[in-house]
Formats: sequence, structure tokens, C-alpha cells
Amino acid sequence: MPTKAAPNGSPPPAGGLVLPPKAAATTPAQAPEKAAPTPIASISQDPRPTLDASTFINTMRAAWTYKRIAEAGGWPSLPAGTVLKSGDKGPLVATLRQRLALEGDLPDNATTSIVFDTELTSAVKRFQARHGLPESGAVRARTLDALNVPALTRHRQLTASAQRLTGSTFAFGDRYVVVNIPSAAVEAVERGQVARRYVAIAGKADRPSPIVETRVTAVNINPTWTVPVSLIKKDIIPHVRKDPAYLEKMKIRILDAKGQEVDPKTLDWSTENAVNYTLRQDPGAINSLGQIRIDMPNKHAVYMHDTPKKQLFAQDARFHSSGCVRVADVADFAEWLLRGTNGQAGVWTKDGIDTAIAAATRQDIRLDKPVPVAWVYLTGYATADGAVHFRDDVYGLDTPKSNPLPEPQVMDVPATASIKPKRLEDGAKMTTR
Repeated sequence: MPTKAAPNGSPPPAGGLVLPPKAAATTPAQAPEKAAPTPIASISQDPRPTLDASTFINTMRAAWTYKRIAEAGGWPSLPAGTVLKSGDKGPLVATLRQRLALEGDLPDNATTSIVFDTELTSAVKRFQARHGLPESGAVRARTLDALNVPALTRHRQLTASAQRLTGSTFAFGDRYVVVNIPSAAVEAVERGQVARRYVAIAGKADRPSPIVETRVTAVNINPTWTVPVSLIKKDIIPHVRKDPAYLEKMKIRILDAKGQEVDPKTLDWSTENAVNYTLRQDPGAINSLGQIRIDMPNKHAVYMHDTPKKQLFAQDARFHSSGCVRVADVADFAEWLLRGTNGQAGVWTKDGIDTAIAAATRQDIRLDKPVPVAWVYLTGYATADGAVHFRDDVYGLDTPKSNPLPEPQVMDVPATASIKPKRLEDGAKMTTR
């Protein structure tokens, strides 16, 4: 299950930046299969959304703070290979204290001790929470890397992230969804607080998930999947050449221009003639979209969905898709989206969605009230209370390049839907394929 948000009234420390609330202990979420739960990476309980109406100005303010830190000399770094944990003593502990105090994770008056005590453990956990790291309270490789990122780099991350928000016309409301791509997480926001947060899988560096602002319009139960031409060339044809029974095993049908099914044996697989046909995977547990697809019409033809590869949700670095976003416990997410939308049996519940999945038939459920959704790329951002968060720049967008990444072209293609998209508020009509 996704982690529920909880209020936190921890006071800020003296000096430095305002501390983020101390994160509560997390419990690994459970995959939807009751018979065989799959491990899922732990997820934050922070109730503050990554994106709200004040994120731009808060992030710019934080950028100026980090610029001043950099201009004052930055912060001390720790030697490569440093490992520090509770109970350790020595000058490196004092260096760690000085480092954490400069960002406000530790009070200014707690920088001289050479003992790694409970106060320092809590400060390290706060730092880890702000960086999306496992909150162990100990300094090992990943935490050390984050500690040693220069203050000027952090300033650039915040500035670049804020710039990516300029021109946004996102329709914040009582309920909306945020996907911060570098965090590989999905947030369901209600009345300004994160009601549910889900572990996610985002696009690979060479097939990045795009920045998107649109609305969730429908939930597709037991969707089909139309194989993109690029994957027919790179994946399907090589597989069939090695194993003529591959399509049957994967429950992929070949359809001609009239929608008539074609026998795979009639195609010449030594060529690329298969790209002239539609290859469609039947609904089911092995479908590449899993058992639920979240319909959100947009020009990039991306969306959120389930996956049969649930083991990937246990990884810390979750960038494996071809642009779409896979969501852990997607049935729970679908139930949240469908609040206010009734089915034949009344209000949609998690059990009702599971029952619909078990029926193994395609069902498209249009939301009575579409839910705004934003996919953003924030490697640095600040919340209203001054807490500053950072994530790895997985796509390398923060540093200007002579040859920037091209507009993503190769994406997971949406399942064919029976639902026609509505016009968005600005009148721009989005299409599905």
C-alpha cells in the first residue's frame, strides 16, 4: 500500500535553512498481488507535495540562499570512501556536523562535537529525506556522494528546475496528481497535502519521460497494448526469428489494415514487413501495460500504467521505461482517481477494481471529473516552509549542452481506447492513438 501522509509539527533548528520535518519511519509498500507480495522501495511520508502554486517562487528563493552559501566558500567535503555511523568518533564527525549545519539539518551550536550521537543521526536522516535517500542515519556511499555535491551545483539545480516551471499554466485544484520524474514517484494531492504517494518507474535516459500538463480522463481496466513500430523492429522481429512461437507465448496478435487477424507464419520474418501490420497484445497479467492504464491525453502519447515487471519497484534507481510512468499499487491509485465516479455497483472501491480485473475483459471508466496531472522535472525544489529537496539529474538537463536531448520520439504507445478525449480547458484537443 502507498504511504499515507502525516502532519509534522517539528520546530526548525537554530540557524541555516529551515529544516524539513523529520521523516517518520517508512514501511515498504505492498504490491497488489495478495498471494505473492512483491518488495517495493520505501517511500516518503512527507505530506508536502513536490509541486504547488508556490513552488516556483519558493525554489527561486532557495536558489539565492544556495548562491550565498557558494559565494561564502561553500561547505566542507568528506574524503572519498568515508563511512560514518552512530557511535563513531573523530574529526570527520565534526566535519560532517559543520556540513549539515550549513544547510540547516543540524543547529549551528552543535558543530563541534566529535561524537556521532543520536542528534547527528537524526540530522543525517533529515538530509537523506531531503535527497530521496534511504533514511538509515548513517553515511555511506550514496549519502556521501550527496553530501559532497558543491553548493554552486545545488544552486544551479534549483535555478534550472525553477526555469522549467516558467510558463506553466497547470490547473491546481483540490485534487491533482504530480509526478516528479527524477524522484520516480507519483503523488495524489488533496487539499494541499499528499494523500497518497506511490513508487514509480520513469523513462530511461535515452527514452526520457517528458514534461506534461494535462488531465486524467479515464481508467482502462485490462487494456490491450499496441506495439510501437520501433519496438517491432528492435524487439519483436528479433524474438520471432529466434522463436517462431514468441507471439503466441506473449499473446500478441497481428492485424491487417482491416482489423483482420493474420497468421504470423504467412509473414517473411527475415524482412521488416511486420511493421506494416498492427501488433496488439491481449489483456492479461503479462500485458506490457499490466492490468490498469491511466488515460491522460497529451501530445507525447504517454500515460501511467501497471506492469508485469513489479520487481523493478524494489530498486532505488527506477528508470526503465520507454517514456511512460509505471505505478506501484496502481489499483489503489485508480480507486483514488475514481472517487466521485460511480460504477454499476455504486462507488468504486479497491475490491471493485480487483473484481473488474478478475473478469479479464476490457473496461474503460471515464472519470466524471477529470483530475489535473503534471509530470515535472525538478532536481531541486523548495516547499513553503523553506525545506529544500534535491534529486539526481538523471537526464542531464541541468547543465546546458551544445546538443541538448531531442524531443522524445520513442514512447510506450497507448492501448487503443474506446474513449474519445474531451477538450482541455484551453481548448486544445488532445488525441489518443
